[in-house]
Amino acid sequence: MYTERNLVRIAKRENNQKRKYLVMNRLQGKHIPVKPHEALAMFQALANQLREQYNEERLLVIGFAETATAIGAAVAAALDADYIQTTREIVPNVEYLYFSEEHSHATEQKLVKNDIDCAVKTINRILFVEDEVTTGKTIRNIIDVLKKQYPQKIQFSVASILNGMNQEALDIYNKYGIDLFWLVKTNHFAYTEIAEHFKGDGIYINCKDDNSKENPEAKSTILEQTKWKDSVSNRNLIEHQIDDKNQPAEQIYWDKMPKITYLKVTKHMDTRRVVSSTEYCEFCESLYQEVFSQINLRDNNNILVLGTEEYMYPALYTANKLEAQGKEVRFHATTRSPIAVSTEENYPLQVRYELASLYDSKRTTYVYNLRKYDIVVIMTDASDGMTAGVGSLVSALKLCGNEHIIFVW
Repeated sequence: MYTERNLVRIAKRENNQKRKYLVMNRLQGKHIPVKPHEALAMFQALANQLREQYNEERLLVIGFAETATAIGAAVAAALDADYIQTTREIVPNVEYLYFSEEHSHATEQKLVKNDIDCAVKTINRILFVEDEVTTGKTIRNIIDVLKKQYPQKIQFSVASILNGMNQEALDIYNKYGIDLFWLVKTNHFAYTEIAEHFKGDGIYINCKDDNSKENPEAKSTILEQTKWKDSVSNRNLIEHQIDDKNQPAEQIYWDKMPKITYLKVTKHMDTRRVVSSTEYCEFCESLYQEVFSQINLRDNNNILVLGTEEYMYPALYTANKLEAQGKEVRFHATTRSPIAVSTEENYPLQVRYELASLYDSKRTTYVYNLRKYDIVVIMTDASDGMTAGVGSLVSALKLCGNEHIIFVW
């Protein structure tokens, strides 16, 4: 059902000499907008490979931030296992276990040590869940940390949507008795060369300083790119740049201020700490019920649900529930990853919006391939005081003609 050809898209990392390419999964729901049920079906297919494997064992599933947090949560739920994610955020009043993700743009990762201290007393196996494993070195780094910290015998396994490990890397895992599972085997031999040939001439828009009505830089970029739009083969992704042919372009986005609604939910569960996957799914259902009992979606059929950085699974869960009602829904998330955008027909990303993070206004984050929707629902676990992050994200959505934006805190 899943193959390298129908899942994998190669993108070009920006200013990263350690690894010039980025392997993108078109159904994962991180950088590329996806139909929610397609992402969850793929995650379920990965979980199905493990269902009979460890049914006599007590598992702790660890999902990797930021791209695999939703995959990890979905796999944990399917296996009825406890779950925790790695993080780059600050968790108050805890100790950490640190490890490195050397090829990444942000190399430091960590786990909450307090919770792992408790978990290792009752589990038989730690199952690491990733979107893609290339060399396996990052996971070996964290296993080394865990073995040193916890000398008691714990088994380790790794499950990923994509696996690009060469035979030498596979042999190392086999030698140390670490089980590997994947949906699709990939060959990275030509990926660097493919990435280097992309022009990187897509649309780049800086929304970080656009907290007011006027942003001359973004406005100039939008107007200039209307000339370029018609030459792009994948026109649907760019069509949102100028949406209304009957108005002067300069009036479309700057004369309309979106309606913005802020909803503060009553309950929160943080997967940076160990959670029961059963209880976490119950929380996601209660979150969905609480939020959408307050929003009238009767006339809104075309919906974007957007997660923020590490906070993905509750947004994906919500998006899937809306899609099951017959709505036309897309899901993806903001990200720390700076990726080049390009005009080639086979390139996955055409438009990049540079944002201030909702979690730290000094941090730059990105969102890709936005377009106009009837309504946009942003779901985040960031503090609601980050006005710079809110302003930049609203600016990006406004540039695409979005007129109704809901923030769920």
